[in-house]
Amino acid sequence: MPQSQPTAFINARLVDPESRYDGPGCLVVAEGVIADVTRRPTIDSLSADLRVVDCAGAMLAPGLIDLRVKTGEPGAEPKETLKSASRAAAAGGVTSIVVQPDTDPAVDDPAMVDFILRRARDIELVHVYPAGAATRDCAGERMTEMGLMREAGAVYFTDGDHSIVNSKTFRRILTYAKAFGALVAHRPADPWLSQGACATEGEFAARAGLPAAPAVAERIMLERDLAITELTGGRLLVDQITTEAALETLQRYRSRGVRALATASINHLCFNEVDTGDYRTFYRLDPPLRPESDRQALIDSVASGLVPIIVSAHAPLPAEDKRLPFSEALPGAVGLETLLPALLGLYHEGRSSLIDLIRAVTLAPAETLGLQAGRLAAGAPADLVLCDIDAPVRIEADRLISKSKNSPFDGRRLQGQVLMTLVDGRVVHQARA
Repeated sequence: MPQSQPTAFINARLVDPESRYDGPGCLVVAEGVIADVTRRPTIDSLSADLRVVDCAGAMLAPGLIDLRVKTGEPGAEPKETLKSASRAAAAGGVTSIVVQPDTDPAVDDPAMVDFILRRARDIELVHVYPAGAATRDCAGERMTEMGLMREAGAVYFTDGDHSIVNSKTFRRILTYAKAFGALVAHRPADPWLSQGACATEGEFAARAGLPAAPAVAERIMLERDLAITELTGGRLLVDQITTEAALETLQRYRSRGVRALATASINHLCFNEVDTGDYRTFYRLDPPLRPESDRQALIDSVASGLVPIIVSAHAPLPAEDKRLPFSEALPGAVGLETLLPALLGLYHEGRSSLIDLIRAVTLAPAETLGLQAGRLAAGAPADLVLCDIDAPVRIEADRLISKSKNSPFDGRRLQGQVLMTLVDGRVVHQARA
């Protein structure tokens, strides 16, 4: 990729999760990497060939890394293409995305992994990493050639929104993945209890007349997943944990040394079941929204580090899939462009420090995947986001870059405007003056 002019960012608020520094500083970008970082507002002598960007106190942080992004490509491009997802990511300060394999056809062989990587190279916007399918067609039956897909560039293995019900198959997947140090992600949801449900069982769902599943469906499957992870010694990424009971299970197994991490969706950190209100289908999600007590427990688990990674759970859907009765609408919400301002809401509410929230979307996912990104240090990739964290923004779904507009944040007032996004030192997004 062509490199841009060397640039010095001065008068910035540097937020570096690796060193845990949050304070004034300057940063120089050259040849696609961070060339220098100083903890002073200005640099005494600047080279004449440097472009200078005065950040005026705005936050300069590593670009966000989103571990869970769905697109429609290949097979359902009207929902979202890799290009439109990449443009949406850049607008949201997200510099790396991991796309899910449960497309049509599924990303279940090395050729499909290579297709995703080649398309991303042609687009030349953000970094796109493919997750490989754990089973053929994400059907939960025949294990894929994960070793070959790993060599082709798959960063972890999952069946996306589909549960792997067969415990013997799940054990084989974890055992095989362990042989080459691969990570396996899985959504914990008992399919028999969850089948046909669109809400969480309880008073709210009963009053609303919505088909519901008990919250224990998540814990039941998580108990199985963690028991098999302990048995095999594999590495598990719990995909979007949402309930207080499941968090207790995760804590218990982690205290025994089981190699399991978990992600939290920004949607489940910001909304509860009552937000569905008058059956607004933008809030129809999978997992479904939970009671407020679960949301509060999830926020606490992020603050404590039990759940170290936050994802957008970007799942684009066209209007015809959402303009239906609540129980018939497909689950999912776009989130690449709203991830950062929604995340900053937790900071402005005093629920977590800025450094810890930024870590959950930068360094923590980078370390999970073995990437060099996610930090502000000399030699690190110049994947950066410049953001005015106090600037008010009103989310208007119709103005989102994503091809689909199904945002639960539609109409909400948040804080945090992305001013500039850089990938490998190249400006891939800049806010209008």
